[in-house]
Amino acid sequence: MSSREDHLVELVDDTGRAQGDTTVAAAHQPPGQLHRAFSVMLVDPDGQVLLQRRAAVKTRFPLRWANSCCGHPRPGESLTEAANRRLREELGTGPVELSQVGVYVYYAEDPTTGRVEFEYDHVLRGDFLPAAPLRPDPDEVAELRWADPAALEADLDRDPRSYAPWLGGVVNRLLRPSGSSSDTPGSTTTPPGSPADDAVERSGGR
Repeated sequence: MSSREDHLVELVDDTGRAQGDTTVAAAHQPPGQLHRAFSVMLVDPDGQVLLQRRAAVKTRFPLRWANSCCGHPRPGESLTEAANRRLREELGTGPVELSQVGVYVYYAEDPTTGRVEFEYDHVLRGDFLPAAPLRPDPDEVAELRWADPAALEADLDRDPRSYAPWLGGVVNRLLRPSGSSSDTPGSTTTPPGSPADDAVERSGGR
């Protein structure tokens, strides 16, 4: 296992209440264990969103287009701290002020690697300043591109296999936010037991 696969993630129930921890690798082995995750979408002043194509070495959904960055908070780590850590590691940027626009649960099986995603996903929006640096790590990111979110939502329906299975839910929450659990951007937290705004997303298998 790589060192990242050894990292701990927080197991949760379907209301988001913490239920212990396990390693990244164990959580993503079939049939999967529900755990806390986050998906960050960076938005520029024109409303374009930053997408990354996941690197070929990724253990789950390699070479699929996804949102700006994803990850798992370590047990006891705040969402904002974890998300900015991953923005720095994956994209070489940040810190960014973040607000939560929704939470949802999804399950998807990767037909290529045999791993599964079963995640209680906090969708976080960050405003990206055009002058901010982007230095993607090639072990994490194969390509970057900017996209119109409404056009992206339509393309997800036309060509779902080009995209990570969680991206549809992320874009949906970005376009139709359900509200943040924090009044202060950059200090996003979700109290234990806060419900997801959907119990289950359509299985991606994308």
